[in-house]
Amino acid sequence: MSPTPVSASAASAVSALSPLDGRYAGRLSSLRPLMSEQGFMHRRVQVEIAWFIALSDAGFAEFKPLSPGARTYLLGLVKNFCEADAVAIKDIEKVTNHDVKAVEYWIKSKFEARPELLAAAEFVHFACTSEDINNTSHALQLKVAREQVILPAIDGIVETLRAMAHQYADVALLARTHGQTASPTTVGKEIANVVVRLVAARERIAGIKLMAKMNGAVGNYNAHLSAWPDFDWEAFSRRVVETPEPLGLGVTFQPYSIQIEPHDYMAELFDAIARTNTILIDWARDIWGYISLGYFKQRLKAGEIGSSTMPHKVNPIDFENAEGNLGLANALLRHLSEKLPISRWQRDLTDSTVLRNMGVALGYSALAYHSMGVGLGKLEINKEAIAEDLDASWEVLAEPIQTVMRRYGVQGAYEKLKEVTRGKTVRPEDLHGLIRSLEIPEAEKERLLAMTPASYIGKAAELARRA
Repeated sequence: MSPTPVSASAASAVSALSPLDGRYAGRLSSLRPLMSEQGFMHRRVQVEIAWFIALSDAGFAEFKPLSPGARTYLLGLVKNFCEADAVAIKDIEKVTNHDVKAVEYWIKSKFEARPELLAAAEFVHFACTSEDINNTSHALQLKVAREQVILPAIDGIVETLRAMAHQYADVALLARTHGQTASPTTVGKEIANVVVRLVAARERIAGIKLMAKMNGAVGNYNAHLSAWPDFDWEAFSRRVVETPEPLGLGVTFQPYSIQIEPHDYMAELFDAIARTNTILIDWARDIWGYISLGYFKQRLKAGEIGSSTMPHKVNPIDFENAEGNLGLANALLRHLSEKLPISRWQRDLTDSTVLRNMGVALGYSALAYHSMGVGLGKLEINKEAIAEDLDASWEVLAEPIQTVMRRYGVQGAYEKLKEVTRGKTVRPEDLHGLIRSLEIPEAEKERLLAMTPASYIGKAAELARRA
């Protein structure tokens, strides 16, 4: 019997070394074109074309301004860049054994049959070192990944959690500090805490300036000035870097560097994403615990199996998947942020090989955000279980009772409540007997007698709605 044929895509999925390109490939389809080798080549072509067009407008007698048709054609090479173009560049690299030079040669190959461009071909990659192209390309990759994948995913989680915070603002919840029963809160307020943290973390990610340098082999415009000594190359480079796309790069100019851009902004960005991920790890563990307590149920999906041997199980796998992948992401992000700002003298290549894993770090983050979103979408609150735990925890009212006692000068308030409640099963009548015996105003007694664990929530509901 002949073996069943296996499709190329299926074979690729099961043979991929990384689960990002195997098991989870479909979930990362929006990130892969941006952060893959193809995405890196695309941005290199963009940088080379932007520099080339800008040189034509610099006023040099040797390089006249390009015609509108030539400009449109060149920008089309960027706009229409595809996988076949990336493969063609890789084929050139097999000969050059240099990836940036392969991009230069590919661009020049596109000038054939175009005399205007062919005559100016030597201005492709003019006065540039490879790192001028690479660092700007990395900035562009991070720019689109942040705008199109990372921030939208975080925003989606924030909006889901905000809606939950408002929906469950009034649902009283037994709090736990040190794992023990504590002053009640509400479900909405606990979710609101996460929302506020995530919003602040999201703003840190969005606010980091993405930097790029275009200043030559060691950052001094040596080659540039050898060609045109009287030209303001620094101002020119700044214009290319900061002019909005498509004619410029639309990032922030880095005026001081060695051969490589210092990567401090990358460290800030990766640290900011890692801090956001840490908040989500904290939340994933909390919601896992609430599911374990029965405070939340998970909507069932036909055909899914929770355990290979225990048919009743509905495991919180989405939150477990999110937690695991957030941990992997943070391990990589932290290495990137610690390593990248360090370079021996004017340059070594350790940053180059590490930078190729930016997409992996962001990929694990994006995968985790997806899992978190799926998990949140399955949650259903179990108000009965939450109310049952509250009603079995009257000891939490020891705090308001002794606080009111202190207000009216009752001596030993804390100690009296400790004697009645610590380490004991507290019944409503135990507390009510104590309250009736207190020498405090009758109105205060009535207020305390009317209090229940579910009503003792302070400003939790108001704070939840404000998030």
